[in-house]
Amino acid sequence: MRLRVLIHRARLGGDEYRVVRPAHPPTRAVLLDHDRWLSGYVNTEAAQVLATLWQLAAHSRHSLIHLPMRTNPSPVEGRPLDLVLLHHSLGFPPSRWKSLRARLGQGLPHTVRLRPPASDISYARRHYRENRDRFDEHVHAETVFLVGSPPLFRETAHLFRELALKGPSSPDGPDHACARLHSNDGTLGNARELHVEHRRAWPT
Repeated sequence: MRLRVLIHRARLGGDEYRVVRPAHPPTRAVLLDHDRWLSGYVNTEAAQVLATLWQLAAHSRHSLIHLPMRTNPSPVEGRPLDLVLLHHSLGFPPSRWKSLRARLGQGLPHTVRLRPPASDISYARRHYRENRDRFDEHVHAETVFLVGSPPLFRETAHLFRELALKGPSSPDGPDHACARLHSNDGTLGNARELHVEHRRAWPT
């Protein structure tokens, strides 16, 4: 898995933050707020970018992984949002995102190289009654923040890798290719379900 990214560094008060974005954000990618859940739609290129960024989040304890897409054309109705993946340990308050985003410059180019994810969700461990290792969600400045741990991002990365390898769904046919974080899989804490569809049809 290889992806060209831009690495941005900016200060807020006495803190410096590192933000990683795709060098060429995909234009066929949207994330929509549908009140009780979050819906994503991607084409093949965007699915590959999302899969790589999700796996990168498992390794980047000190980075905010940002996928800008809220201005992209959408195949369905909904409130468009960006996506940021980050670790609990970073302690970044999402309420400061708008100020941080405004301070990001051009960034430094870098190439990310990662092995395909091998982990899978351990449902037995995820449903253990003392499990507190779950995604939390916050929405600020037209951006969804999914906050988790390295093992949690690592365990769920395969969902998006598999999505990137599947053929796209057809709105007029029976096939349906998607990745889903479900309320019953033990990965969601204070967060809504996320459903990302690999879609064939896009507005022109």
